[in-house]
Amino acid sequence: MKKGLVYKKNKLAGTIWEDENGYSFQYNVSYLQQPIYGPVSRTLPLRSEVFSDKNLIPFFDGLIPEGWLLKIAIDNWKLNPRDRMALLLTLCKDCIGDISIINEK
Repeated sequence: MKKGLVYKKNKLAGTIWEDENGYSFQYNVSYLQQPIYGPVSRTLPLRSEVFSDKNLIPFFDGLIPEGWLLKIAIDNWKLNPRDRMALLLTLCKDCIGDISIINEK
């Protein structure tokens, strides 16, 4: 299982993971109790239930670089361009915006 911690403005907001059922995201209980920065995305409203999808949840997929920047990252880190979760965990620690994904090994 691949797993990452999702931060919004340096506050732990939740966890994203990939397993045999697909991709899932769940907000951290403490973040739900004090969501001072609001939801991670408009498409991921604050709730305790898990968000699940067979494909990488579109908001998170949109964080992965595209084009020439993605090619440079794939070439430098020898990543499989089809492994969206590995791309997310490797490339989105410091992405544009207020969201960070930290690989939880």
